[in-house]
Amino acid sequence: QVQVVESGGGLVQPGGSLRLSCAASGSIFSINLMGWYRQAPGKERELVAGISSGGSTDYADSVKGRFTISRDNAKNMVYLQMNGLKPEDTAVYYCNADITTPGWYYGMNYWGKGTQVTVSS
Repeated sequence: QVQVVESGGGLVQPGGSLRLSCAASGSIFSINLMGWYRQAPGKERELVAGISSGGSTDYADSVKGRFTISRDNAKNMVYLQMNGLKPEDTAVYYCNADITTPGWYYGMNYWGKGTQVTVSS
């Protein structure tokens, strides 16, 4: 069984920084794409940033230049460094990973339960 668990959320003042971490564990053969999504109250879940197994990254326009996604393939972890946080960044942040388990050719999508990020003075 595979688990994806986020950590690192919290309350921060505007302009501040937070670093989110996400760990994948269990029966894992390989992890393909990993990404961070967020969902604010009353809004749809949106992609914040994604990273391939080779390190190629993609960002939502709203976070470019402020957020940085990275991963540690040896530890099955992905990180999101968030700088210059704004009140509109307030949301529940979810980790997503495309994971191939032993014996399977295709990967499956796994989600964490989310971590709350609140940006407020």
